[in-house]
Amino acid sequence: MLDISAMHEGLVLPGLEKSITREKINLYAQASRDFNPIHIDEEFAKKSPAGGLIAHGMLSLAYVSQLMTYAFGIKWLTGGKMNVRFKSPARPGDVIRVSGKIGRVVQEQYKTTIVCDVTCTNQNGEIIITGEASVQT
Repeated sequence: MLDISAMHEGLVLPGLEKSITREKINLYAQASRDFNPIHIDEEFAKKSPAGGLIAHGMLSLAYVSQLMTYAFGIKWLTGGKMNVRFKSPARPGDVIRVSGKIGRVVQEQYKTTIVCDVTCTNQNGEIIITGEASVQT
């Protein structure tokens, strides 16, 4: 966890990388009970407009939450918020890079809100997810 008192606009959060595998997609399907064939049936997915299997969007989003948990710990887990857009799908074999940077620190009378710009990209630099995550300290 980062030192909250040292947080300032422009501070880059420690990033992380995650590999997207069929096993992770299948495990996520079981955990979420989302068995949409676009995620788990290769033949179906090949014939779909996606042209192949794609990971659940929420699987990629979970990695954003992991980044925020590393940075803010319990503060993130008990009150973090996200506002993101899914730009393109993650696929088996992709390596997802999750990054974040503090965009704003909003001081109010009894609380401080830290707003981070967050992004997930694949190994080709294509944006998977972009948006903001905020936490109160």
